Amino acid sequence: MNPTVGALSANAAKIIEMTRQAVAEGAKLVVFPELTVAGYPPEDLILKDHFANDCRKQLDRLAQELPAEAHVIVGVPIAETGKKYNAAVVFHGSQIIGTYKKMLLPNYGVFDEKRLFTAGTEPLVLAIGEQKVAIHICEDSWDANGEAVASLEDQKIDLLVNLSASPYYRGKLNERIDVLAHTATKLNAQLLYCNLVGGQDELVFDGASMVFSADGACVARARQFDEDILYFQTSGDSSDPRKEPPFADLKEVYEALKLGLKDYVEKNGFRNTVVALSGGIDSALVLALAVDALGAGRVAAITMPSQFSSSGTLNDAIEMAEILGVRFHTIPIKGLYKVYKKELAPVWGGHKQPGLAEENLQARIRGNLIMALSNEFGWMVLATGNKSEMAMGYSTIYGDMCGGFAVIKDVPKILVFDLCRWRNEQDELPVIPPSIIARPPSAELKPDQKDTDSLPPYEELDPILEDYVENDLGIDALNAKGYGPQIVKRVVHAVELSEYKRRQGPPGIKITPRAFGRDRRMPITNRYRN
Repeated sequence: MNPTVGALSANAAKIIEMTRQAVAEGAKLVVFPELTVAGYPPEDLILKDHFANDCRKQLDRLAQELPAEAHVIVGVPIAETGKKYNAAVVFHGSQIIGTYKKMLLPNYGVFDEKRLFTAGTEPLVLAIGEQKVAIHICEDSWDANGEAVASLEDQKIDLLVNLSASPYYRGKLNERIDVLAHTATKLNAQLLYCNLVGGQDELVFDGASMVFSADGACVARARQFDEDILYFQTSGDSSDPRKEPPFADLKEVYEALKLGLKDYVEKNGFRNTVVALSGGIDSALVLALAVDALGAGRVAAITMPSQFSSSGTLNDAIEMAEILGVRFHTIPIKGLYKVYKKELAPVWGGHKQPGLAEENLQARIRGNLIMALSNEFGWMVLATGNKSEMAMGYSTIYGDMCGGFAVIKDVPKILVFDLCRWRNEQDELPVIPPSIIARPPSAELKPDQKDTDSLPPYEELDPILEDYVENDLGIDALNAKGYGPQIVKRVVHAVELSEYKRRQGPPGIKITPRAFGRDRRMPITNRYRN
């Protein structure tokens, strides 16, 4: 299920609707993901007592309206004696017959549950039909040696139900399979794993709910990145259960970006979006994603050429807009740039040589224009910066960094190229002009500019960034991998120096194990370089 954080009544209505659908197909046990009533992660909403009270009202509604003949397990925050719990509530016969409180509260990466919840201390085992059924919530099953698993080892359960909200990143599905298979084997029980789907700010939840046999085999799997009901017979003949094949790597990443973009736009009440289409590869990928996620009718593209823009990039921008069928406007900035320089001349001085200030000025003029269009037409601005640029500070604050959502903020530059090539392979004719992919990247803010004037080649840069940002290697360890001390020092310094920019940028979709923002919270005032 794809809930919306805070949409308590709508979430409850969807729980009722999907349960009725499942029961009509013969389901006796219906399981929903972690904190489905509230949406996940609810963050500091949990600290509000009235939020927990309003969630409780939805539980009363569910007890009255859910089909009485089925057991239904729903994730919800609950409050008891001044404490808040991440809980699973079991309904049957128009009443609540059991409540389980999450025992292992994750407090790493994007998770901050120990700040919000109190850990439960007791397992819950229920007799459902002829089976002994236990409940876990997400992290409880991730540590096969932890107390949540240990509390069930002597219970001789037949079935473990796990309600989860496990965010996506590349490779996460295989990690889940390994971990959950281990837990099922340790308890010698079937394991039903129900995962959330949908976008919530920076996070994307990929669904792919699964069933594991007692010997750890994954025997059934739901769709990825889409709401789905997976049916499984837990006793007797499972009658050839459905097992959706996992997506290939690049398709998986693309679908994650698409879903994260679509849900962020729609759950925040926007109808239309706008992309500053430069003719470069980053904005090309963002435009393709926007059209695939929302449809061409909900996307506008703006090109804002300067005196440094090449005819090649301008023509490519025009061609791509025509291929995708989006609204397209051209607003040249050459005249505005001259006016800005004229007004600044008395302060800058008449003989100032062009430099970084002039480059950034162009980017900020463009940011000003696209935000004016956003204000006038209610378009959400989709920022186009990638992870490599964000890491190195190769971006202009209040310029190309402005916007409502940074779609590829966590996508390294080399992966941007890979995704563009992959997207072109999905249609008979390419949607991204091949010349965009072939052209050396350039900001086009001065004559004959190339990204490599300011950055190491991306083939060298991206592996260093992965090891420094995602794998947390220090300078000595980076040097030991053979990157070279000069480039390592340069990259580390730039990453740390640019934290103030990232802190002021728009949110973006997490697709790597460690993204900037929730995953990596570094001080802005920081002299440490290792």
